[in-house]
Amino acid sequence: MKARNVFKSVVLFILTTMVWVQAADVDTNGIETLRKTSKAFSAVAEQATPAVVAVHVRAKVHQQISGFGSGSPFDDDFFERFFGGRSPRRQRPDTPQYREGQASGFIISADGFVLTNHHVIDDADEITIITDGGNKYEDVELVGSDDKADVALLKIKDVDDLPFLELGDSDQLQIGEWVIAIGNPFGLTETLTVGVVSALGRNDVMHRGEDVYQDFIQTDAAINPGNSGGPLLNLDGEVIGINSAIITGDGGYMGIGLAVPANMAKAVKEQLIETGKVQRGYVGIGMQNISSDMADFFKFENNKGVLVTRITENSPADKAGLKKDDVVIGIDDKKVEAPQDLKNIIGFTTPETEVEFTIIRDGKEKKVTVKVGSKADSELADTSDLGQKFGLTVKTIDEAAADPYKATEGEGVVVVKVKPGSPAARAGIRGGMVIFSVNRNEVANVGEFNEAMKESEESKKALLLVGTGRYAQYVVLQIKE
Repeated sequence: MKARNVFKSVVLFILTTMVWVQAADVDTNGIETLRKTSKAFSAVAEQATPAVVAVHVRAKVHQQISGFGSGSPFDDDFFERFFGGRSPRRQRPDTPQYREGQASGFIISADGFVLTNHHVIDDADEITIITDGGNKYEDVELVGSDDKADVALLKIKDVDDLPFLELGDSDQLQIGEWVIAIGNPFGLTETLTVGVVSALGRNDVMHRGEDVYQDFIQTDAAINPGNSGGPLLNLDGEVIGINSAIITGDGGYMGIGLAVPANMAKAVKEQLIETGKVQRGYVGIGMQNISSDMADFFKFENNKGVLVTRITENSPADKAGLKKDDVVIGIDDKKVEAPQDLKNIIGFTTPETEVEFTIIRDGKEKKVTVKVGSKADSELADTSDLGQKFGLTVKTIDEAAADPYKATEGEGVVVVKVKPGSPAARAGIRGGMVIFSVNRNEVANVGEFNEAMKESEESKKALLLVGTGRYAQYVVLQIKE
């Protein structure tokens, strides 16, 4: 009996020792894994920080002729949200006022090309770049900017040996991956924060109420005012996004940061280098999500697709044979599950390119080849010459446009483009605003807008009732000879 008890004790001791050794081994391995992860972050910081820059902007604040002042519904708080300071309001005409701010950017080539956000440099009269090493560059060229994707490309002149970052493939990102944000939050340079990819393809985010192209990467890496324009990196040190915005209740970080995907920024960058501007693709369809309740009516098995609700006459879609009630599920090798997917794919496709739509029509899968047109050409063709001289490009508020512009179908026309320095720009009109009447004539579509504009052909002056949200205000546009 004693021998048996001794045997049991020995076995129990051995098993306990084995468990203790294994636990100690697991703990050691766990700590070692954390050490390696920490070293990975440090390695990325060492590699990337020299290529991250501070972008200082200075803009002269002009008095607005229309009288939009403090308390006006047209006040723009965008600068406050991303720079942490409020843009000056109405000023005395004899006292020049300047708006200053600092954000982030990053160098993408040894010869000085720099990517940042459009909203960082929007309306800037002076742009200065300061590198990690303290070098200050005031001879900075704005190569081009795209407000719809919130991407801008700058060029530091007369340099040829700067450290730079590589743009990675954001399409390969997965939820849960580690990411690293570097920038200058609140002016604190060379700040690094770490988190994970929280979500992909965020396209339901309010962004100035304009007709924007959204496919945001969501991350919980801390992003604050001043981080805008800085890089979001993977563990290989590749840029997979440009930190662009935060969702917040008080102006500071609350766990949700948004970044423009690197592949979208890459497409913008290539067009800006080549032509200095971005050409949008256009096919001419109205579309909506297809709900599970609708799927049966269109002989469709699920709700992952886009329902075509309208085909614009003589548009690329019309010429290719697409039809109302088709369900689009793919374009080339990319899936289409929501309207924003289709909009992003076509919007960043170069005009004149042929793409293959995969559709479901009457329950059967079908391929349709569409030659993509130019969105700019389609918009300009609809707005009268006089409207364009005033600096306005407008579109009818149909079912497809009503929600993005927070407008009501059939009530006015929405402004999609304002020419810088034009009468419309001087009057304070911006993209996304709604024009309810022209010369006191109510307008419900572009045709009525153009017709009402004819009254202004001789006087070169027009009275517009312009609104945003629940507010409306009369403004006068005048062409000065």
